[in-house]
Amino acid sequence: MRCLCAGLLLGLLGACSLPRGAVLLNEVVKEKDAETPTYQVVHVSRDKLPVLAEWPRTGGEQTYHWPTTTRGPQSGVIRAGDTVDLIIWDNDENSLLTSLEQKSTEMRGLSVSSSGTIFVPYLTDVVVTGMTPNNARRHIQKQLEVISPSAQVQLIHKPGEGNSVDLVTGVPKPGSYPLPSRNTSILSLLSLGGGISKDVRNPVVRLIRGQRTYNIRAADLFETEQANIILRGGDKVLVREDGRYFTSLGATGTEELVYFDRETITVLEALSMVGGFNDNRANLKGMLVLRDYGPGQIAPTPETPDLQQVVFAFDLTTAEGLFAARKFRVNPGDTVIATESPVTAARTIFGILGSAVGLANNVSN
Repeated sequence: MRCLCAGLLLGLLGACSLPRGAVLLNEVVKEKDAETPTYQVVHVSRDKLPVLAEWPRTGGEQTYHWPTTTRGPQSGVIRAGDTVDLIIWDNDENSLLTSLEQKSTEMRGLSVSSSGTIFVPYLTDVVVTGMTPNNARRHIQKQLEVISPSAQVQLIHKPGEGNSVDLVTGVPKPGSYPLPSRNTSILSLLSLGGGISKDVRNPVVRLIRGQRTYNIRAADLFETEQANIILRGGDKVLVREDGRYFTSLGATGTEELVYFDRETITVLEALSMVGGFNDNRANLKGMLVLRDYGPGQIAPTPETPDLQQVVFAFDLTTAEGLFAARKFRVNPGDTVIATESPVTAARTIFGILGSAVGLANNVSN
């Protein structure tokens, strides 16, 4: 009876495949020897890295463009949409601007029109846009000298939408912020908003200026003085997370989408981000990176892949493979797979056979 049970079990094992959590290395790399391979297999070593570095980038490679910084006067300038308050003082008894009882007159809430003017009695429309508040005050006072040589003008400027910037997202205090001067920098704005939120992963700062959009990594913005640009009225600033990711599968510590937490990630760094190998399952000789190239990125030349789908294989049991994995970059959209060790399947078979022997013993008894 014991032999019969063992024989039946062996027959069942031969008739079906054992359950596994990952692919075996030889199941993938055997495509290299196929007469008409459907994907390309590249065993990565240090001497191949310079050539592979020239291959086309994939995964929507992030590009950064950032305007240059310029400096202006410390005072702000008046723009269309701003509000101006005027207080005119005049001691002349025959003044057209004030009364005998009150030697000053106030004109508050004067809106700067789209043509850049405000209405002042006896002067009609006065152009003030593009002027600093002090220059606009002098300009109005000079024009008033014609009708009242003793008049003195006080001007209070309140920036409007055209003289403010919007801090949209990625900070504790988003909102619209007026520009106190023409030297207000983007770092000053981020500081007003409470700094970049701590939960923003690998933050990227985006500037929308008119019809153009600029991006810069937050780390570069903090480290490069020239990147601390001066803002203009109407600018919009957003802080967003880096949306690039790779997929982790197989005998790794976790199987999931893994977002980039830095600008570039190597194979070894990717492995550490997912918790390393599963010690009981992984095959260190079979670390794979799967990548898709576009139709226009392939050609039978050393500088490009031969096929659209490529499997890069690393043997992490050798120093050659470890050094190669430490330099080879994972692209956004790649799939990183740790293959399963053949020993795992053998261990499963022995476990099943051991259970079968125990079952046969119980039956015979």
